[in-house]
Amino acid sequence: MTEKEILYLFEETGALLHGHFILTSGLHSTRYFQCAKVLSHPDYAQRLCAALAGHFTGEGIDTVVAPAVGGILVAHEVARALGVPALFTEREAGKMVLRRGFSLAPGTRALVVEDVMTTGGSVREVIDLVGELGAVVAGVGCLVDRSGGSIALGVSYRALIAMETEAFSPDDPRLIELGPAIKPGSRALN
Repeated sequence: MTEKEILYLFEETGALLHGHFILTSGLHSTRYFQCAKVLSHPDYAQRLCAALAGHFTGEGIDTVVAPAVGGILVAHEVARALGVPALFTEREAGKMVLRRGFSLAPGTRALVVEDVMTTGGSVREVIDLVGELGAVVAGVGCLVDRSGGSIALGVSYRALIAMETEAFSPDDPRLIELGPAIKPGSRALN
């Protein structure tokens, strides 16, 4: 899929929003990728995630792992395309863990996936967990990289869309001009 085709799916489904948003990272932005909206269409989810999986074909991936909540559907569809199991992590007492009977055996080659990355914080937590369990991070993939490709993860990394989207710190005085903010993401702010 081309970037133009991918952006069309986001626009068509109302998954690319414009306004004033508080991101999961705590930063503010005037653009928000609500991947849940595009992924709610099974045919689009399958096409997008198969395109992402295509970047990792032949890499010997044993399983796909993603942070909950946004990465769950991405992990499932990428895993389907690769013919491997999908797992997701959750936060427990502020730390990323595998629950629900999920496990990773030492030496397992795991592909870490996410829907949208701004700072890469959640993905880094998953990378750390995979390493702590003795598994190997074979790569990282995401649908949208809001950093424009500037996130350094220390492993092979691919995004379907990498575009730099301006993000503001919560104390930036320009936020007043943007008006009231909404928090459409999955993680509540502390």
